[in-house]
Amino acid sequence: MTTTPPVPASGTVHWIGTGLSTGRSGLALLCDRAARVVLWDRTADRAAARLAAHGLTGRAEVRALEPEALEREVGAGDVVVSMLPAAEHPRLLRLAIAARAHFACTSYVSDELREEAARAAGAGLVVLTEAGLDPGIDHLMAHQLVERAREEIGDTAASVTFTSYCGGVPAVPNDFRYRFSWAPYGVLAALGSPARYIDGGAERTAPRPWEATRELVLAGETFEVYPNRDSVPFAAQYGIPAGWHLDTFVRGTLRNAGWRAAWSEVFATVRTGDEHQLRALAKELAQRYPTNETDRDRVVLSVALQVSGAGGGRDWRGALLLDLTGDEAESAMALCVSLPLAYGVTRLLDGGLPAGLNRAAESPAEAGRWLASLEDHGVRTAFVDTLPTEPGAPR
Repeated sequence: MTTTPPVPASGTVHWIGTGLSTGRSGLALLCDRAARVVLWDRTADRAAARLAAHGLTGRAEVRALEPEALEREVGAGDVVVSMLPAAEHPRLLRLAIAARAHFACTSYVSDELREEAARAAGAGLVVLTEAGLDPGIDHLMAHQLVERAREEIGDTAASVTFTSYCGGVPAVPNDFRYRFSWAPYGVLAALGSPARYIDGGAERTAPRPWEATRELVLAGETFEVYPNRDSVPFAAQYGIPAGWHLDTFVRGTLRNAGWRAAWSEVFATVRTGDEHQLRALAKELAQRYPTNETDRDRVVLSVALQVSGAGGGRDWRGALLLDLTGDEAESAMALCVSLPLAYGVTRLLDGGLPAGLNRAAESPAEAGRWLASLEDHGVRTAFVDTLPTEPGAPR
């Protein structure tokens, strides 16, 4: 752990990329709190158009993301925010380190990002990651639930069930049970990555995650959920005590009911392992099921925890639910991705984050600050003591 004090923030934020996850609320928060915001896109006109669409004309500067232009402008103490695809993050982080600037993104920590963040730590630079919706808001909710349970149960528990499911879905389901709001190929290709999780007290791997699909009932509504990526390391990240016996620990994706049946063509193509076929199908489906201006998206995020005390001790259960539908001003996904990222950047500007690698809220107290800010801006989570139910085994 570095003892190098962070480089003081200059107050300038470079927001790079203006795709569908760049929402009005996040940009407005930064324009309110930062001394200077610079919005970068392929052309300055595109960046200006994005500001205008969000009603923020004149509140940020615009730039064309041309070769070496960013290198010339980023200065010591600035914050470089990457809204580009995850593969671009390491390059931008290296650029930030060279300029003695801080860095922020919403993506998971890759091995390359972790290595670069270690270099940044030694230089007194903050690297903020996993600060969007999922990962991001889910981390905040998990920290809050684990802390509440520890206060009631302590650090020893005979049985623990933790689930975290998140999805961006059509507010009004179509026959495909999905509309594409980001890179179609990325959505499909992710299904080919194995998922590791804990079920029945043992680590399990689903080579084809959709084959582990279950039904999940939230507030009387049925969804379909499946494990995603590698859940296991997050138990330690969320501060789950070593004395808690994990029966279930899974982080996964949520979809509208009927999703698995509707996506049978996709699964058959993923099974072939043929990238050319998958890219062709992704292009075709994106044309058939785009997100149009009249469509409304919905974000549903459920994090639930049930803890049974050792030796017949008391039980604790609780869940946090976020259910938000987009409107004409802003999609639910853009709000839930860019707002927590923007708040994290304000924490960086205020000197509230240490040098080195940070994720959205590394402690329950910090998670509370983030959640309070999100609630102030319309992203509200509801605590319930009735857990979501899984009426069926994997189908």
